[in-house]
Amino acid sequence: MTNLPWSRQYPSEIPLELDFPDQPLTYFLVQSAEQYPDQVSILFMGKALSYKELLQESYRFANVLLNLGIQKGDRIGIMLPNTPQSVIAYYGTMFAGAVVVQFNPMYVDREIHHQAIDSGIRLMLTLDLIYPKVAKALQETSVEKIIVASIKDYLPFPKNLLYPIKVRKDGQHVKITYDQYTLSYTKLMKNATSHPVSAAIHPSEDLALLQYTGGTTGLSKGVQLTHTNLVANTVQARHWIWKCKPGSETMLCALPFFHVYGMTVGMNLAIIIAAKMLLLPRFHASDVLQTIDREKPTLFPGAPTMYIALLNHPDLEKYNLSSIEACISGSAPLPLEVQERFEAVTGGRLVEGYGLTEASPVTHCNPIWGKRKNGSIGLPWPNTRAKIVDSETWGELPPGKPGELIVKGPQVMKGYWNRPTETEETLRDGWLLTGDIGIMDEEGYFSIVDRKKNMIIAGGFNIYPREVEEVLFEHPAVLEAAVIGVPDPYRGETVKAFLVLKNGENVTEEELNAYCRDRLAAYKVPRSYEFRTELPKTMVGKVLKRALQEEEEKAMAEKKRNISPSDAS
Repeated sequence: MTNLPWSRQYPSEIPLELDFPDQPLTYFLVQSAEQYPDQVSILFMGKALSYKELLQESYRFANVLLNLGIQKGDRIGIMLPNTPQSVIAYYGTMFAGAVVVQFNPMYVDREIHHQAIDSGIRLMLTLDLIYPKVAKALQETSVEKIIVASIKDYLPFPKNLLYPIKVRKDGQHVKITYDQYTLSYTKLMKNATSHPVSAAIHPSEDLALLQYTGGTTGLSKGVQLTHTNLVANTVQARHWIWKCKPGSETMLCALPFFHVYGMTVGMNLAIIIAAKMLLLPRFHASDVLQTIDREKPTLFPGAPTMYIALLNHPDLEKYNLSSIEACISGSAPLPLEVQERFEAVTGGRLVEGYGLTEASPVTHCNPIWGKRKNGSIGLPWPNTRAKIVDSETWGELPPGKPGELIVKGPQVMKGYWNRPTETEETLRDGWLLTGDIGIMDEEGYFSIVDRKKNMIIAGGFNIYPREVEEVLFEHPAVLEAAVIGVPDPYRGETVKAFLVLKNGENVTEEELNAYCRDRLAAYKVPRSYEFRTELPKTMVGKVLKRALQEEEEKAMAEKKRNISPSDAS
């Protein structure tokens, strides 16, 4: 395989081709529990679980499911933040041969209902704090039972007694009535055995996970990921961090496990190397800084907005972040300034990677210890093929020419759940069409120019928002930037920038305009700027450009309605 463009750039410690165990994903938890039984697997708000205990609890949850009549292939909903139950239920579901369906706890009723109906889940595990919302949203779905867990379940004494009870806005306590439909996680687990459970799994065929996409183009779709898909991406990740020592690392898990990136590069990667997972239910910069200073994590996968928030925290200098050795940044482009500042503060390595839900999710990454190219997404991972093609002819394009990035590898999904037409449109001869516009250079390093659907066409010119955003990020007053295309009667579309400024900084539209004109072709310069205190984001810090687009469309529609015939004339 030395004829691959990127083969010469691979660190000698990372093979271009790997062998993957023909096993279910649960195999790694069993291995780590056998080899490092007393190693801490989870540290959560002061409560520690060893790998032996995590395995036993996962078996216990698998037996809970079997006792409730769950069978191989049934879908089980998990709607939890990063808590011990989220890890236990994830692996316990797979031990039972069922399929995990992750739900974002921030979902509203409509989103919960749609995903429950589409996936056909039989059971939902959720948190007492959000139970009323979940119960309401699951009416008229296939869900037979709701299991309710609590943060208190795995808190040490006396924290479990002092943990606050959720109070509604009207001052009344949320009271959960347990019956045949609503079950207590604590009671179920107490009455279940931890006897080992191992369903007959065919790793390359049987689903481990239905992971729903963000729904950037309409309703979200279920991505079918097999055990082989998840095993492959976990093994690929493990080899990419080749310097890490099994049983000796500590993983800061601020990325939510219900997101495919946090699931693979946080939870699954931690388990294959028997790392201690520091679970944080939500990202708060102060909590993260305190956790790093106190617990000394060595690994910190994250998103650019997380690193930006830490670097701009007013008390940053009070904390020691030098334990950080390696960070892979994903979910959004990593600005060069953020990378350089974070490495200067920690002394560790922060590299940009790339992936998508349909690939479990990682396909590319810059070498952590080796030659990297800032501003690129790096090299394809082992066993992964990638090329840039013309979207119309599907002919492969030469280095340096932009086109659509397509990938192939063992981590690529089986297809979309109950959507054969969309599967055929996205998977062609084993190649996954990413929908991203990319470039490959002579050495095999790839860069993402932008999303194909995000591309702005102004006056016949193609404008990629990421390029404009990178320029804006370099301005000393700018903390965050997002660029979208808005309708223009003359040019078809024009460029609009949404900005969040750093604390204490001020800049005018005129100053930004002059700044951009020095660095961009005239047709790429934003025609308008909007200053905000924050940008809409997903739970992993990815800017929701769709939300910005919808706001613009709504404002324009409102403006049209307010124009009277006489005004228009």
